[in-house]
Amino acid sequence: MASVSGPELWVVRHGETEWSRDGRHTSVTDLPLTEKGEDAARALAPRLADVAFDLVLSSPRQRARRTAELAGFADPELDEDLAEWAYGDYEGITTEEIRETDPDWTVWTHPTPGGESAADVAERLDRVVARAREHERTIVFAHGHSLRVLTARWLEQTAAEGRFFRLDTSTVSVLAFERETPVLLSWNS
Repeated sequence: MASVSGPELWVVRHGETEWSRDGRHTSVTDLPLTEKGEDAARALAPRLADVAFDLVLSSPRQRARRTAELAGFADPELDEDLAEWAYGDYEGITTEEIRETDPDWTVWTHPTPGGESAADVAERLDRVVARAREHERTIVFAHGHSLRVLTARWLEQTAAEGRFFRLDTSTVSVLAFERETPVLLSWNS
């Protein structure tokens, strides 16, 4: 088996909110976790307790900060670069609703009127990748689409390749290196 070497980036998606449960695009709307989301975030604590991180980052949104707190990281550094993809006019609505007027729409391939492009999201998450690669082991608490883009950028892929990385709420994933190659070590666990 090849050895894992180099920095690690641990990726934690926030716990369930009412809108994540209902499939509504949530970026700037600052929703709390549901009771189920809080319970799932607490369940992360024993899984992360014995891992030493030299950088702990969180999106500034309360759902990410609260997940970090319940998982045992009460004082993460807040990083606006980890905020969710800005959905603009699509904030608070579902993909099905968007497709009533734009049948082929996906966040990965189509514009988000009044929001960010995939290139915009990739640019800010590239800064997170650069920071994480300067540390031995980083953990980030953030959001579904932004973390999928972060994963694609870690793997040196375009932002649109994030479409291949389904990411559930309250999950832990690990990005690392195999020799000089960035790899996906574990996903959605």
